[in-house]
Amino acid sequence: MSKKIIIAGAGHGGIAAGAILAKNGFDVTVYEKNKRKDVGYDWTDIFDRKAFTAIGMNVPDESKFNLKQDMTFFGPGMGIALRQDTPEDQLEIQMERKTIYDCLISYAEECGVKFEFGKAVDGPVMLGNRIAGVKVGKKDILADLVIDACGINSPVRMGLPKHLGIQKEAQQFERFYVWRGFYEKIDCGEVEDKFKVLLFHKGKLGISWVAAEEEYTDILIGRFAPIDEEEVEKTLECLREENPHLGKKLVRGGEFVQIPVRQPLGVLVADGYAAIGDSAFMTVPIIGSGIANSMKAAALLANAVIDDKTQSYSGATLWKYQKDFYDKIGSALAPLACVKLLLTRLECDELDYIFEKGILNADDMTIGADSTSLGAMLGGMSLDDIKIKVGGLLNNTDVLKKVIKLGTDIVAATAVTAAMPKEYNLRKVCKWVEKYNGCFKR
Repeated sequence: MSKKIIIAGAGHGGIAAGAILAKNGFDVTVYEKNKRKDVGYDWTDIFDRKAFTAIGMNVPDESKFNLKQDMTFFGPGMGIALRQDTPEDQLEIQMERKTIYDCLISYAEECGVKFEFGKAVDGPVMLGNRIAGVKVGKKDILADLVIDACGINSPVRMGLPKHLGIQKEAQQFERFYVWRGFYEKIDCGEVEDKFKVLLFHKGKLGISWVAAEEEYTDILIGRFAPIDEEEVEKTLECLREENPHLGKKLVRGGEFVQIPVRQPLGVLVADGYAAIGDSAFMTVPIIGSGIANSMKAAALLANAVIDDKTQSYSGATLWKYQKDFYDKIGSALAPLACVKLLLTRLECDELDYIFEKGILNADDMTIGADSTSLGAMLGGMSLDDIKIKVGGLLNNTDVLKKVIKLGTDIVAATAVTAAMPKEYNLRKVCKWVEKYNGCFKR
C-alpha cells in the first residue's frame, strides 16, 4: 500500500514535491482553499527557468514568458540612477503567475497528484509529538506525511506545539506588505527607464516600482509596515507626477499580500511534517522572490522522503532534507537576510550617500531571483571598486558603523548556520535554532 502524503496548500514548492513523489508511487493529495481558477495572484513573476528542470519538468514554451527587463534603482533623493546591464544569457524569465500554476498543476496531475480545491486547511492534527494529518473543515484527514505549503501565515505551522522548535510567525521587518496593480499606459513617447525601483520613496521604509510594459504600467508598493488603500492612492499620485505614462485606470490586479523577507525557517521538519516555500520563508530576503528556491527545495524534499527506507517520515529521517536545503540554498540566504536588516537601519540621507559615493554601484544591483549568495551579489569587484567603497565608508562614520555591524552579523550568521546539528535531536535542534534566530535581530 502506497504511503499517503498531504500537501497543505497549493504553493509552488509543495506541488512540485508532490509531483516527484506521485511519480515515485506515493499517494499525494493537495488541499487548497481557493477554487482552481483563483489559484495564484493576478500578476507576473520573475524567476530562474531552471526551477522547472530541477523537478524534472520541461521549461514551458517561450510563448508563455518574456525575458525580464533590466532594472534601474534610485535612492530616496532620486539623484543617482544605478542601471543593471544583465547579459542576455543570464536574464530570468517573466511569467504570469496563473500560467506558472497552470503548467505546474497540469504536470503534477500527469504525475498522479490529486487536487482538492475549495478545501481550506485549518491546522494540524497532532498525535502526541507527531503531525498525523490536517484539519479540513470539520474533518481530520490523516496522512503519513504533511508537506506544509500554506504560505507565510500557514495555519499548519502556526498550530504546531512550541516545543518542536519551529517558529510560528514572521516578526516585524521579516514580512513585506505589498500592493500590486497594473494600470493603463499613457502614450508619452519612449520611456527612458522602463523598470524603475525606488528605494525609500518619499521617505517610506520600503520600495515602489514602476515598470512600463507594452500594454500596461506595472506598479508595486511595498512597506515593512501594513499599508491601506489611502496609502496606496497617495503613493500612486506621487508616482504619476514622476511617471507621466502611468494612467489612472486599473487594468488588473490591485491585491494586498504579505511576502516573507527574512532568513529561511530554522527548523523545517518534525515527525510527520516538512515545510517548504513561503511556509518555510524560502524567498531571497532582499528581493522577495521564492519560486525558484521553492521548486529546487522540492527536489531535495522528495529525495529525502524517497530515501527514507524506514517509511517513518520522522524528524530524524527528514533531517536529510534540512541539511541538503541549507547546504545548497539556505546557508547562503542567511547573509542576505543580514543585508536586508542593514537596509532597515539606514536613514534616507545615508542611503543616498551610499549611492552617490559608489559604495553601491550598478554591478552590485544585478542580483536576481536565482542569486542565493552574497558572493553572487558582490562577486567580481575590482581593486578600484574596493577602493571606492572603502573610501566612501571611511568618510561617513554613521554609515561605516552600520556596515561594520553588517559584517559582524554576517560572520555570526554564517558560523551559527554552519554549526547546525548533523542529526535530528530535538533538544539540540531547539538549542541551535534559538542561536540561529538570534543572529537576525534588528
